[in-house]
Amino acid sequence: MKYSIVTFGCRVNQADSLAIEGKLLARGGIAVPPEQADVVVVNTCSVTATADQGARQTIRRVVRANPSVRVVVTGCYATRSPEDLSTLPNVTRVVTNSRKDDLVDELVLEEPSRTQPFADGDGPCGSTLVPGVAGRTAFTLRVQTGCDQCCSYCIIPATRGRGQSKPLDSVIEDVRRAVGAGYREIVLTGVHLGSYGRDLPQASSLLTLLQRLAKWPEGVLFRVSSLEPMDCTPDLVSLAAESTRIAPHFHLPLQHGSDMMLRAMRRPYTAAYYSDLVHRIHGLMPHASIGSDLIVGFPGETERAFEEGLARLTELPLSHVHVFPYSDRPGTEASRLHPKVDGLTVRDRARRLREVGAAMARRFRHAQRGTVRRALVVDDGWSAVTDNYVKVRLDHQLERNTWVEVELKEPTPIS
Repeated sequence: MKYSIVTFGCRVNQADSLAIEGKLLARGGIAVPPEQADVVVVNTCSVTATADQGARQTIRRVVRANPSVRVVVTGCYATRSPEDLSTLPNVTRVVTNSRKDDLVDELVLEEPSRTQPFADGDGPCGSTLVPGVAGRTAFTLRVQTGCDQCCSYCIIPATRGRGQSKPLDSVIEDVRRAVGAGYREIVLTGVHLGSYGRDLPQASSLLTLLQRLAKWPEGVLFRVSSLEPMDCTPDLVSLAAESTRIAPHFHLPLQHGSDMMLRAMRRPYTAAYYSDLVHRIHGLMPHASIGSDLIVGFPGETERAFEEGLARLTELPLSHVHVFPYSDRPGTEASRLHPKVDGLTVRDRARRLREVGAAMARRFRHAQRGTVRRALVVDDGWSAVTDNYVKVRLDHQLERNTWVEVELKEPTPIS
């Protein structure tokens, strides 16, 4: 069977797609572009209306280029509103997140000989997945899914369910397999990663997991994906500062710099708490990359609240920010809040935030000038990503998935 996978959204979806890819390869599947595939799996996001629209447009585009293709849709949009997708052309199956792990088993493959159960050992880190599959050099490993936080704007608790953690020993086994397959960087991800272990019968935590990984005997780097500010504890920060196994890279969603807006969003921290956390990390690790997410145009965001948040942002030693214009998600508390912010104002505020973010990125790269960092060669061998998450152009081509030492120069960063 010839297949293709199209992925939208977060690192959790990327990890899920990689697991699907491994299972398809284990079944003898052959990865091809969507226009040549027998089956295209579309792994959707639903964090904004734009994400929903992008999924629908992609499905229609794939079918126009490949009229006989079978389309299987999964992910958060497929969970939130399966009826929107089931009527689209060539969609033969809509698979919710709760059934995503069984998606490949449920597919009716064209070759009966390929439909037998997996052999022991096949799975998300099986021998079929090696660096470079799906274009990815690092391995993205989902250790947790679901969320119990219920921020007022977010539909994800409804599409991913309650928090569920993979047992610690299972995570360690997945890491062992990934390392055995040749991966040298592993990204730990989850919908609410900081809650890892709270639901397990044996007490565990993200810190416990990272302490185990910090002792890993191989030449492997572990990168922590998006982490809620209240879950980034002093012990976790200290571990990252002390261990060469944990990447000096944090992504801590602020969402807004105004306490009034944070309360409306039901975020369980203050802007001052966030500021103290970021400055603590920067004080211990001036070289660390610290990224953030911001929502602009949340219902009730006054000009004063926006300016307060903008002023707070400019004081933070961040390396990059992602700006998300607010989007009503039916069923969330925020969708019922008023007044709404008009579209022109939202676009203007988003532009101003992005300008500040671009200046922060330039400032961070300038501060790194002349430093030497460990970096993993990616893509076609002409670029590498440092441990502190700077992508650089190399002077000469090197073998992909190898560690190199690079000196950072301002003209060379390309991310």
